[in-house]
Amino acid sequence: MADTKRPTRSARIVVIGLGRFGSSLARELARGGYEVLGIDADPRRVQSLADDLSHAAVADSTDEEALRQLDIPDYDRAVVAIGSNLEASILTTSLLVDLGSPVIWAKALNQQQGRILQRIGAHHVVLPEHDMGERVAHLVTGRLLDFIQFEDDYAIAKTIAPREAGGLPLGQSRLRSKYGVTVVGIKRPGEGFTYATAETVVQPGDVLILAGRTTAVERVADLD
Repeated sequence: MADTKRPTRSARIVVIGLGRFGSSLARELARGGYEVLGIDADPRRVQSLADDLSHAAVADSTDEEALRQLDIPDYDRAVVAIGSNLEASILTTSLLVDLGSPVIWAKALNQQQGRILQRIGAHHVVLPEHDMGERVAHLVTGRLLDFIQFEDDYAIAKTIAPREAGGLPLGQSRLRSKYGVTVVGIKRPGEGFTYATAETVVQPGDVLILAGRTTAVERVADLD
């Protein structure tokens, strides 16, 4: 069963594989206040992160005894950030399952690898290159400033307010009734984001946070 609980700041997280994806993830988790153990077979990668993480260790993640010595089963979450070495990724994930790791995330380079990782027990699979490619595709084809797509063709996006909404309260702009999108936040130049209400008046240059179907969000973003 997939894990749905958010980790608390006291959660202990192990990141296995400290390449570009793994090292970036480990650093971001550490900056967020989590206790992070980084593991890689390359001493240079481990050394480069030693000062940024709670713990860093040189180890072969396909060696069950090595994982036991590092107390990996005691960590609340494990991330297998090995991508290019399919055999190592599968073996590591399989060992984590056997050791009883409560929540396992695994990186995959393609859908086929992702299916394999799920079948052997990974609770979550991420495809960074694939997901980023889809995200960038939405950004380069229109006026979207940022874009996140969820399941069932639902998206949240950031865009400059369309001209037809300018000078009107959101309740009168008809963005929701006409295009099927909801403005959930607004940011004026030099100010921070605030929640949008029906009385919020949109001004030229405002940045809007839109939520709705992907095609509807992109349609509003393309309005002049």
